[in-house]
Order: sequence, then C-alpha cells, then structure tokens
Amino acid sequence: RWGGLVEVSALQRGSTVCSTMASFARILEWIFVLYFIFHIPLTLFLDLQAVLPASLFPQAALDLMKWYTVTYKDPLMMETPPWILTLIYFEALLQLPFFFVAVYAFYKGGCKWIRIPAIIYSTQVVTVVLLIIMEFLYSDFPTFKLGTLSNQERLVLVSIYSPFLVIPLLLLLTMVYSPQYRCTPQKKQKSK
Repeated sequence: RWGGLVEVSALQRGSTVCSTMASFARILEWIFVLYFIFHIPLTLFLDLQAVLPASLFPQAALDLMKWYTVTYKDPLMMETPPWILTLIYFEALLQLPFFFVAVYAFYKGGCKWIRIPAIIYSTQVVTVVLLIIMEFLYSDFPTFKLGTLSNQERLVLVSIYSPFLVIPLLLLLTMVYSPQYRCTPQKKQKSK
C-alpha cells in the first residue's frame, strides 16, 4: 500500500522538476528573443554607420552614435580600426540575417534546428566580445584623439559591452547542455 503512494509522490516530484525546467527554458528563450530583437536595430542603425555612408541613416541614428561615442569615449566606434570594420561586415552579412531567424526560433520555442547555428553564432560572438573587452582593459589606444581612457571609462565600456558577452555565453551553454535542444539519436528498428 505505501509503496504505491511513494511511487506516485516520486512521479509528482519528477513532474514538478520537469515543469520547472521547461519554465526556465522558456524564460531563457524569451531572454534570447529580446536580445535578438534589440540587436537588429542596433546593427542596422548604429554599427553599420562605420561601413556605410552617413546619408543612409536617419539623423536621429547619427546623433545617437555621436552622443554615444563622445559620452562614453568608445575608441573602437569613434576611430574604427580595420579589424573592427571586418567584424562589422561580418555582423552585417552573416549575423544580421541570423538575428531574424533566431527571433522566430526562440519566439516559437523548442526549435531544435536552431541549435547548431546558435552554437556557431554564440561561439563567434563570445570570442569577439572577449577580445574587445580585453582591448578596452589593456590597450593604451595611442592614436585615440580624445586621449587615454581612465580606469573608470574603461570599466564603463566593459559594462556596456558585457551583455553581448553574457547573453551569447548563456545561449551557448543552453544550446550545448539543455536537453530541450539536444537531438536524441533515433533507435534503428531491427529488420525481420
């Protein structure tokens, strides 16, 4: 009699754990949706200013970029070095189309097919943003016309770029370790 009650209780606990995990996975998916929705206009109206003519952008976007670069003294956006230009081209040509696909996949939820593209995206972005953060922390920016950055200015820039490290790292860990996104191999049936 008690054995059956214990089994039912264990099943209920297992069901609660699965429900909690599914809720947490859905929260992560919404974080990813918001991240990619935010990233689309950021790329289109701010980042692409480094590689496209100013005449293609609304005045508000040009003013926002000027305000940002002067206020936060971002040397990588103010005096864009060639390696950053390369990354911006990469962002425009490869990442921007992915942003739309990712918004759809994470909005819909549980789309296993997004796993490999998301791993590729997040690995690349984590690597790049980590390099950018290290540049902010350790470079002297010898050609920067506004002078050297104070430690406080460096830390502010790191904090501005940090979400673009943390969220892709969270995306990478989710795609690698979440059972919701791991494809389980199908067992072959024995032929008779």
